Amino acid sequence: MSVALRQRSAVAQMGAPPERRADFLWPEPCMKRPRHTRRALLVALCLIPVIAVAAWQIIPPGRDQLATVQVSRGDIESSVTALGTLQPRRYVDVGAQASGQIHKIHVEVGDVVKEGDLLVEIDPSTQQAKLDAGRFSIDNLKAQLQEQRAQHELARQKFQRQQHLAAGGATRDEDVQTAQAELRATQARVDMFQAQIRQAQASLRSDQAELGYTRIYAPMNGTVVALDAREGQTLNAQQQTPLILRIAKLSPMTVWAEVSEADIGHVKPGMNAWFTTLSGGNRRWNSTVRQILPIPPKPLDQTSQGGGSPASSSKSGTGRVVLYTVLLDVDNADNALMAEMTTQVFFVSNQAKNVLTAPIAALQGGTQPDSQTARVVAKNGDIQQRTVRTGISDRLKVQILDGLDEGDHLLIGPADGSGG
Repeated sequence: MSVALRQRSAVAQMGAPPERRADFLWPEPCMKRPRHTRRALLVALCLIPVIAVAAWQIIPPGRDQLATVQVSRGDIESSVTALGTLQPRRYVDVGAQASGQIHKIHVEVGDVVKEGDLLVEIDPSTQQAKLDAGRFSIDNLKAQLQEQRAQHELARQKFQRQQHLAAGGATRDEDVQTAQAELRATQARVDMFQAQIRQAQASLRSDQAELGYTRIYAPMNGTVVALDAREGQTLNAQQQTPLILRIAKLSPMTVWAEVSEADIGHVKPGMNAWFTTLSGGNRRWNSTVRQILPIPPKPLDQTSQGGGSPASSSKSGTGRVVLYTVLLDVDNADNALMAEMTTQVFFVSNQAKNVLTAPIAALQGGTQPDSQTARVVAKNGDIQQRTVRTGISDRLKVQILDGLDEGDHLLIGPADGSGG
């Protein structure tokens, strides 16, 4: 239809009813669409969001929209945990048995020494003078002994003469008895000087030993791990033995682990254990329990200071925590472990390998100690509650004995997937 013809038709319809005039205002394609079709289309468009919301409420969400964890296979162990401190298994504190000023120290911390190596020299002037005085004293006693032996020989001769005279009646019995008494007296003085010489010789050996103490040698093979003295320092060995240095064998090392009284009953000698250190990363050191000390190393009302083991107890008001010391040894061939390192120790009471495990957070308590419940989520989002029989636990995972299969997805959050 031409434009002019349309205009004439529109003018002709000016007197027509309003609905007839409206038809001529639509574009040409719309002129052929009935009014009830357009209304149905508008209603359908408005109902689409309503239908979608209703379908979301009726149809359950898929498993991907829920917080789940998967049942898998792995190794698990039940253990008692404790903190510990590393110490050398064998060590010796080297002290001074002689008093005097330190003349020379031949080692430093970290030096490796062999048994018999010279470590420290103390000024030997006092000990040498005392030794010389002892030798002079012995020489003097020996000279007196010689004189006394001569007197004894003279007394013996006098007594023999008196005996000969008495046999011929040419002397008195009193003179014979006097000669005999003098002989016995000289013999006693000889014995006395011999005893004094032996005593002086013993003292001389002590002085010689004390002089030897001014040169301190390594008592065993090891590493110098501590040095508490300095050159020029004066030592007094008369009151107590001054400590100069410590030598230790760095392999094997011993872990002094502190186990609380609540857990000590689960730890036994020979039990498998392993520990980690802050510097070792993920490395594990395996060992076994060597010894459990029957009492804490320190009294319960005291705080440990120094010594070879850490504090054993503490008090806070009326409460008290008692810690027992457990010892375990470990080889340290690569010297990765050092004295005083802090360790986290795990005493393995039970373990299982290649078993089904699930996170504890995915299980709920049941009526029996080894029975719990789990919510298994299907792929389409359906949730099924199952009774699960459990085994050992490591406080994060638990062993699954029955009720679940490998690959099952367990719900750990609310069923609506909101995560709250």
